[in-house]
Amino acid sequence: MNGTRVYLALGSNLGDRLAALQTAIDRLAPAVTVDAQSGIYETAPMYVAEQPAFLNMVVGGRTDMGALDLLDFLKSLERDIGRVPSVVNGPRAIDLDILYFADVVLETDRLTLPHPRIAERAFVLVPLADIAAGLMDPSVKRTVVDMLDAVSGREEVVPFVNR
Repeated sequence: MNGTRVYLALGSNLGDRLAALQTAIDRLAPAVTVDAQSGIYETAPMYVAEQPAFLNMVVGGRTDMGALDLLDFLKSLERDIGRVPSVVNGPRAIDLDILYFADVVLETDRLTLPHPRIAERAFVLVPLADIAAGLMDPSVKRTVVDMLDAVSGREEVVPFVNR
């Protein structure tokens, strides 16, 4: 698959978090051919503090889908894995976000690319730096590692050790 280069953030804080991440990766095919996986990190929740800790990671790959079709596919996959609607930024079995879709800059009512909150989220930047440290953000014109150097909270993004 030649396709468009994409980076996706995966997160889970309900149920078997590790299994949810693995299930999501396994089910990305055939929509996304994954060719890079970050480490898995455990992080405290942002925005809504009263919920369990998250496992977060980032994958890179290629897709032949358009951005909105990929978004629809990811939302359907979230439902299939067990995500149910709840409060914004609340607990969830799985969360799948498009971080980058090649160098596309897009703002619609359904999708903003690159993801608008990458630069404030250490839980995204730490795993993203594992696989794409030199990636240039097309909207803010900074590399992933530059954004990571500037973000607060990166010391709270700890490698996950399955106990």
